[in-house]
Amino acid sequence: MKIIIAGAGDVGFHLAKLLSYESQDTYIIDFDGKKLEYLNNHLDVITKKGDATSIKLLKEIGISSADLLIAVTDSQNTNFTISVIGKSLGAKKTIARIDNPEFLEDCEVDFEKFGLDFMISPQELAANEIKMLLNQSSFNDTVAFESGVFNVMGTALAYNSPILDLTVREAKQQFPQVDFTTIAIKRQNITQTIIPRGDTVYQLDDQVYFCVPNYSMKDLYPIIGKKQFDIKNVIILGGSSIGEKTARNLCKDNFKVKLIEKNREKAELLAEELNNTLVIHGDGRDLELLEEENIRETDAFIAVTGNSETNIMSCLVAKSKGVKKTIALVENMDYIDISQTIGIQSLINKKLIAASNIFRHIRKGEILAIANLHNIDAEVFEFEVQKETKVTEKPIKDLSLPREAVLGGIIRNEKAIMATGNVQLKIGDKVIVFCLPEAVSAVERLFK
Repeated sequence: MKIIIAGAGDVGFHLAKLLSYESQDTYIIDFDGKKLEYLNNHLDVITKKGDATSIKLLKEIGISSADLLIAVTDSQNTNFTISVIGKSLGAKKTIARIDNPEFLEDCEVDFEKFGLDFMISPQELAANEIKMLLNQSSFNDTVAFESGVFNVMGTALAYNSPILDLTVREAKQQFPQVDFTTIAIKRQNITQTIIPRGDTVYQLDDQVYFCVPNYSMKDLYPIIGKKQFDIKNVIILGGSSIGEKTARNLCKDNFKVKLIEKNREKAELLAEELNNTLVIHGDGRDLELLEEENIRETDAFIAVTGNSETNIMSCLVAKSKGVKKTIALVENMDYIDISQTIGIQSLINKKLIAASNIFRHIRKGEILAIANLHNIDAEVFEFEVQKETKVTEKPIKDLSLPREAVLGGIIRNEKAIMATGNVQLKIGDKVIVFCLPEAVSAVERLFK
């Protein structure tokens, strides 16, 4: 597959990193020579310095034979232009990163007619992720498959978790009434993600990811030593497009929302637009202001300003005042790994979310969905068994599944089935698979 990526920023770099594990013919175009040099030194991709809207440049790298053109520069208009030109020059499929969420809603404009096959808004995806995190209050990472039939849920193990110091096998024996599969563990001071086996021991502060059917989600809380709490009162810091979209989403679900915006003109505009949100003009780092807005009675504090450090520090302040759930938007990818160690439940990076969402278009047709877990450099796939393949020939226990992969669960006829050893997959099954990058190709071959 030949893939051309326009833009070597965070989204483009993460996409290139994911593709570097594959045998894809990948080109990256950018003006910034230093970014391209870094890519050349670290990843197996072909770089081209220049303007991705240049017809001459696109022809030079063979746009006519491109299976996929991904435009993820910082400019929405540039991405539109690249997609239109690329499609007219023969690219089979185009994806453009956009900033205006109106284009994703019921829009009268047929963008495909102009050459845009798919559009993605990092802001929209981030706002949706925030809402999902609030709905699972005691977990710091959550991904729903097939409208929640199966869910991947991540949390850090505290000292009061009953499974602490137990092996995975012992935990299953101690809680036989709860259906769950432990698919990954991120341990402090260990770079490599742990793919748990029966003798893997749960340790204090482990970031553990469970794959859980919808009927067992409530039963998972006692296992991790936490209680589900309702979130109703929310403070959002920052009137960015993510802040505005998050406020709209939450108000639709009857949350009580306050939004703090430092810029007076912007705050006044938001107050007119957001009828059900209390918009406050002020600096969210001001402790006196936060006290006046009853920060101690707030269930969740969401910081989505344009400054990562401000978001992190304000969340730490909110936590110190007793706020149960804190979510900070960060631009620096390095912060993602330290979220739990510094005391913030959830850090989100809109570019990382966007890259993972785009990546599913690169996969083979049998992949229905792909999700990225924040603290782990790996992916969760949802495969559909489309025909008689290797996975339908024998029970799961007899499949040659790579050591770096684990089956989390099966969805059959819209019902959840645990992926136990004796289960045999059937055509039409949807399978949740957690997979480290080096095992992706081997897992794909099982489903081909």
